[in-house]
Amino acid sequence: MLTSDWLRWVFKAVTTARLRSLLTALGISIGIAAVTLLTSIGEGVRVYLMDSFSQFGTRIIAITPGKVSTSGMPNLLSTIRPLSLEDARQLARLPHVDAVVPLLQGTAKIEGDVYTRDTDVYAVGPDMARAWKFNVAQGRFLPTGDLENSRYFAVLGSKVKQELYKHSNPLGSYVRVGGTRFRVIGVMESKGQLLGFDLDDAIYIPADLGMQLFNKESLMEIDVIFRETTTSQQMSEQVRELLVRRHGDEDFTLFTQEDMLSTLDNILSMLKIAVAALGGIALVVGGVGVLTIMTTALKERTPEIGLLRAVGCTRRQILWMFLGEAMLLAAMGGLLGISVVAFMVIALNAFAPGLPVTLQPAYLLASLLLSCSVGLVAGISPAMHAAGLDPIEALRSE
Repeated sequence: MLTSDWLRWVFKAVTTARLRSLLTALGISIGIAAVTLLTSIGEGVRVYLMDSFSQFGTRIIAITPGKVSTSGMPNLLSTIRPLSLEDARQLARLPHVDAVVPLLQGTAKIEGDVYTRDTDVYAVGPDMARAWKFNVAQGRFLPTGDLENSRYFAVLGSKVKQELYKHSNPLGSYVRVGGTRFRVIGVMESKGQLLGFDLDDAIYIPADLGMQLFNKESLMEIDVIFRETTTSQQMSEQVRELLVRRHGDEDFTLFTQEDMLSTLDNILSMLKIAVAALGGIALVVGGVGVLTIMTTALKERTPEIGLLRAVGCTRRQILWMFLGEAMLLAAMGGLLGISVVAFMVIALNAFAPGLPVTLQPAYLLASLLLSCSVGLVAGISPAMHAAGLDPIEALRSE
């Protein structure tokens, strides 16, 4: 049998019962659409979260008080010494350190000239804007200098500025933070949200004044930003040695941005695979539909198979004729499913641009190959039965 004859037979077998073929392809298309769409959403979420965490830079080491115990929670009761501003000052003197950001976060009532609101207060060092890649829209950020004896200056997030001052210029005015008066010297550019935290609905004050405001003896965190001249592992060792020398014990925990991004990427990739596997259930149902249709077609074409064997077709040729029909049905379903997903993604991007959905050619090609594979697997059993028929018995069945 020539290849052209084989293709003509497969195409005719699919187009003879058009409604049945369409319904079979529709079952495959639903499964392919589910897998492709869920995978695209999972990949979009992964890229979105990775970009969100990477916006602060990748050369960051976060130091928190307390040593992580086997249960995964910092054991704060065993802390010998709290993280202090002096620790931050000494860390800034290490080689390859570009910036150090002491951090303490809390919530307080902010009072402007007329309006009042509760918002997040970030007590930070003067290097925060440069270290975290935050831009100042108006004025300037907290002035550089010693981490202690800071002046009562404050910088507003863009949302806080809008809520308290509307369209007026807040620079030079005074706000009360938890009852303490601060002078506004700057307004930050809009940064958006990260994991539900509105980075624009915040006010920034000096770290030492924040410790007084919240009556804290320890910083919540110290971020060390290092240069490209060293690695995160080498920098972590330097930080660990310095703090152990100062505290007498390793009563702190280090988190590198690379480790956090790698862990997050692994978690999101596994989640994407798990979600795609749920969509694969619909694909299995579509494969069962192909198996059912091919089994029905085998019974209907038994005399035809006998005739083909009688004129010289081999068992292998009969086998590939049925496998080709199953794969063509599955490929049609795959193309239909991919088309539906592409239309849905275009519509989502047009009407909900904030939804992180991405279509990648590699995933589309993988979906098409997956649909053909499902058709191949589903068609093996009917094809083997067709190839194993006795030609005389097949002709008699007519």
